[in-house]
Amino acid sequence: MLCEHCNNHFHGEWQIEVVGQNARHLGIARVRFVRCAACKRFTVDATVFDTAGASSKDWFRLSPLPTNAAHKAPPEVPQEIGEVHVEAHAVLPVSARASAALSRRCLQQILRERGYYANDLKAEIEQLLNETDATRALPASLRETIDAIRNFGNFSAHPITETTSLQVIDVEPHEAEWCLDILDDLFEHFYVKLAEARKRKEALNAKLEAAGKPPAL
Repeated sequence: MLCEHCNNHFHGEWQIEVVGQNARHLGIARVRFVRCAACKRFTVDATVFDTAGASSKDWFRLSPLPTNAAHKAPPEVPQEIGEVHVEAHAVLPVSARASAALSRRCLQQILRERGYYANDLKAEIEQLLNETDATRALPASLRETIDAIRNFGNFSAHPITETTSLQVIDVEPHEAEWCLDILDDLFEHFYVKLAEARKRKEALNAKLEAAGKPPAL
């Protein structure tokens, strides 16, 4: 089978345990688990069997949380930031507040990597919005969305500092989804487009070098 933790194939057998029975004998809760031979981590599912044992509901995954490949960050994004982004998507169906907290952590990592560093996330966002260097300033459309993130939910009432960047505060589900959309836009702006521009410049310089001309600055 394929391990969803490390993406390696391994041979293993599910072990099944009964974890509880409904007081009215309407069903028996069970978990099954298997350990990957490569990474040594467990995959865990759960289900509820009816008392007759004739059928069961579908198993659902407890660990690792299911993720959609479409939600993975582009390969140009640093691994540490990309992993937090994946986690924010994974927990959204379970907790919008937890997802938003992870998105804020991801946003703070992006800003600090770009040199915007302050005691709290709100101040770091303000540094980005007040950027005077035209080569680093955000386009107008992205500025508006980044500016608005400071005002949704109880963001302004709960400063996100170095020690509280994962603080869970009340948000609406659509606000948590919006945070994820903003991260996608930032990935495109800060990483994907930058990498594409670098590749185009390298290709141009290769042509110039072949022609005996100096490289483009």
